[in-house]
Amino acid sequence: MGKERAEQPKKYKRSDNAIPDFEHLFDEDAAERESKKKRGVGSLYYRHLLQKNKGGFCLSILFFVLKNLPAWVIPVITAEIIDLASGQWSDNTVRWLIIYSAILVVVLVQNIPTHVIYSRITDRMLRKTGAGMRGTVIRKLQHLSITYHKEIETGKLQSKFLKDIESVDALNTNLIKVLIPNIIVALVSVGIAVYNSWMVTAFFVVIIPANVLLTQFFRKRMSSKNHLYRVENENVSARFTTMLGMLPVTKAHGLEEKEIALCDRNIRKLTESGLAVDRTNSYFGSALWVVATLMSVACLIVCAVFALFGWISPGDIVLYQSMFSSINGAVQTIVNVLPTFAVGFEALGSLSEIMLSKDVENSVGKCKLESLEGAVRFENVSYKYPNGTAYVVENFSLNVTPGECIAVVGASGSGKSTLMNLIIGFLTPTEGALYIDGHDITQLSLPDYRRFLSVVPQNSLLFAGTIRENIVYGLENVDNALVERVAELANLNEFVKDLPNGLDTFVGEQGGKLSGGQKQRVTIARALIRDPRILILDEATSALDNISEYQVQKAISGLIKGRTTFVVAHRLSTIRDADRIAVMEAGRCVELGTYEELMEKKGKFYELKCLNDMNFKLAEEALGEGAADRGALGEGA
Repeated sequence: MGKERAEQPKKYKRSDNAIPDFEHLFDEDAAERESKKKRGVGSLYYRHLLQKNKGGFCLSILFFVLKNLPAWVIPVITAEIIDLASGQWSDNTVRWLIIYSAILVVVLVQNIPTHVIYSRITDRMLRKTGAGMRGTVIRKLQHLSITYHKEIETGKLQSKFLKDIESVDALNTNLIKVLIPNIIVALVSVGIAVYNSWMVTAFFVVIIPANVLLTQFFRKRMSSKNHLYRVENENVSARFTTMLGMLPVTKAHGLEEKEIALCDRNIRKLTESGLAVDRTNSYFGSALWVVATLMSVACLIVCAVFALFGWISPGDIVLYQSMFSSINGAVQTIVNVLPTFAVGFEALGSLSEIMLSKDVENSVGKCKLESLEGAVRFENVSYKYPNGTAYVVENFSLNVTPGECIAVVGASGSGKSTLMNLIIGFLTPTEGALYIDGHDITQLSLPDYRRFLSVVPQNSLLFAGTIRENIVYGLENVDNALVERVAELANLNEFVKDLPNGLDTFVGEQGGKLSGGQKQRVTIARALIRDPRILILDEATSALDNISEYQVQKAISGLIKGRTTFVVAHRLSTIRDADRIAVMEAGRCVELGTYEELMEKKGKFYELKCLNDMNFKLAEEALGEGAADRGALGEGA
C-alpha cells in the first residue's frame, strides 16, 4: 500500500481572513507580574487586546460620537429655544428658530448612516475577537500533552470552553458597546456643563466619587462570589459528563437514585453560589439606584436655586438637568455593568489556567521526517510521572529492526502501556533515550513523525458519522477504491454487506450502533488506510468475545505485514507469531525471546501463559454453565 498511501492532512496555513490567534496575549511572565500587583491576568489580556485592535477602537469611538450627537445637541438647542420663548418676539427669534430646526434635522438624519457604520465596525471586531478566543483555546488544547488531558476532567474543559468564553464575549461586548461609549457620554456632558457654568459642574463632579466608593465597597465581594460560582459550575459540568459516561453501568447496577443524589448535591452547591451572586448584585443595584435618584433630585433643586438668584437662565435648568441625567445615567450604566466585568475577568482567569499551562508538545524547530523505515531503539529508558516517586518503566533497552513484530506482555501496571505512550511520543523518557530511525524522539517534530504511525487502542474510538468518515478521519481526497480495499483487508465486509447503506451507514454516537468487534475492525481499517510504518496494537482484542476476536485477528494479520509492530497482548495465545516477546514486570523487562524460547525456558512468560489459559478455561466454563441455565429456564417456560 506504499504507493497508495492516503493523502495526509494539509498543514494549517493562516490567511488574511484567518481566525486571529490570541495565545501571545497570555504572557506567562507578565501574568505573574500582574498577579503580584493583584490585578490579575484580565487586565493584562485587555491591555494587549486594546493595542491589537487600536485601529478598530479608534474608528468605533469616532462613529459613536457622530451617531450620538443628537443626545448632546438636542438639550443645548432645547435650552436656547426655551430662552428665546421666554424673551421678546422679533425677526431675530424666527431666524434662530429656523437655524436650530435645520441643525436638529441634520443631526438626527446623520444618525442613520453613522449608526450603521458604527455597528459594522464594532460587530465585526467583536465577532473576530470571539472567534479568535475560541480558536486559540482549541489550538492550545490540541498542543497540550495527553498527560494534561488525563489530569483534568472533560466536563471542566467543556465548561471553560463554553461558559467561560461566553462570559468573555459578554465582557468584550460590554467593554466596546457599554463602557467606552458611556465614558465618552459622561466626558462630553461634563464638557458641555463646564462650558456653560463651572458652579453647576462642581456639583456634578460629586456624583462620580459617590458611585466609585459604592462600587469599591461591593467589588471584592462580587469577585469572590463569582469565583465560587464559576468553580461550582465547572464541578456540575464535570459531574454531568461523568454521569453520561457511566449511564450504562449506573442502570445495570440499579444506582440511578444514588447518581441523582450525587448530582443534586452539586446542583444545590451551584444554586447556593448563584443565589449568593444574585444577592450581592441585588444589594449593589438597589444601593446604586437610590444614590442616583437622590443625586438627580439634588441637581434639580440646586439648578432651581441658581435660576432664582439669576445665575443661570430658565432654559439652563433643562440643559443641566439633561446633562446631569446623561452623566448620572452613564456612570450608573458603567457601575451596573461591573458585575459582568467581574464574571468576565474571572472567566479570563479560568481560561488562563489552560493558556498558561506548560505541559505542551513543542515541535518548533525540530526535525521533520520526510520518510520512515521503522527502526526503534530503547537505550536504558526509564520513566516516572511528574509527581510520582517510583519508576513505571526502569532501565529498558530494546533494539527493534524495521518490519519486526514485538509483543509486550505482563500483569497490569507492569509498564506495557507506558512503553507504547513513549513510542507514540505522549510521554518523554525521564532517563535514557528513545531513537526512531536513529533520531532522538525528543528532537523530532511529533506531528510529522506521527504521520507514519497508527494506533489501534483497546477501546475503539469512533465519532458520530458514517463508517467511511470514521475510516478516512483526518485524510483528504481519499480514493473510494482504496477505502473499499482497506475495508476488505480489515474484514469489514463480513457485516457491512448486510447494512442498508454499506460504508455510508451512520454508526451513532461513539459507534453505539456497532458491536465491539465491528467497531474494532473500523479502527483497524482507519489504521490500515494510513499505511503506517510503525503500528501499535494496544490490547486490541482483549475486550472481545471469541467470534469477534477471530474476525479482528484476521484483520490484524493483514495489517502487520511489512510494518514495525508493537502488540500489547492480554490473551497470550494471540502472539505466538510475534518475532520477539518482551515480558514486563514492575517496569522492567525480565524476559525477551520468541514464543517457543520463552515457553521452553519455563520462566515468567510460562507462568503468565499457564495462568492466562486457566483463567480463559474458567471463563468458558462459566459461560457454558450460564448457557445451560438459560436453556433450562427456557424449557421451564
